[in-house]
Order: sequence, then structure tokens, then C-alpha cells
Amino acid sequence: MIRYYCEDISFKLKDKALNNKWLKMVAASELRKIGDINIIFCSDNYILDVNMKYLQHDYFTDIITFDYCEKDILSGDLFISIDSVRENALFYGTEFPEELNRVMVHGVLHLIGYDDHTEEDIKTMRSKENYYLDLRKQIG
Repeated sequence: MIRYYCEDISFKLKDKALNNKWLKMVAASELRKIGDINIIFCSDNYILDVNMKYLQHDYFTDIITFDYCEKDILSGDLFISIDSVRENALFYGTEFPEELNRVMVHGVLHLIGYDDHTEEDIKTMRSKENYYLDLRKQIG
């Protein structure tokens, strides 16, 4: 089950049912199933605190993924900074909802096992993100 929360901000995700259907399709396409995924929308300051407290990283980011997966069942916490998503949308010249979708699928791809540490990893991650963003457009 996918659940949505807010910490220190007020934000409402539109069309949660479509989002859940899409993320379940992403998981199924990668031969996985959705377990318990919490998507926590927050501010830059909140995600910085999480980053410093749990990962000892002193920098802002758009998403932090905590992986609790077991075998082919995807479970985890995705902390998403709405502030950073808005800034990234402006920077990359995209609409906020599309950038938010990219960040959400990015977190799910991390749960699946994709990484973004090397140039090759980043290329693979971007390719998967683009593929699944196109899939969302088809079902939405």
C-alpha cells in the first residue's frame, strides 16, 4: 500500500489513485510488487535535517529513499522536498507535476535496486525515469 504524508508543509497530491496505479505498474514491469511505501512530502529544511541525522550528509536534495524491501516486495520511505522539486522544475524548464512524478519514480527505482552513483548508473536511471513517465502519460 502506498501512503502519503506531509511533514512541516501543506501539500496535497492530486489523483492519488492514478499515482498508485502507475507506481504499481512500474513495480510490475520490474517484476516486483508494492508492499508498504510511505511518500513523505516536506520542505528543504526538513529533508536537510533527515539527510544530516540519518545519512550524515550536510546538503539539500530532492529525495531521500530509505529501503525496507524484502525479496521482490518494495517497501520504504520516500522523503520528497517539495521546495527542491519546484526549484528543479524551474531549472529544467518542466512543469511541477512532471518533475514531482520524476522524483517519485526515481525513489521507487531506488527501491527496485537502480542506483545513480556512476555516469552509467545515471544514464540507466534517466532512461528508466523517462520510460515510466511516458507510461504515466499513457494511462493518465
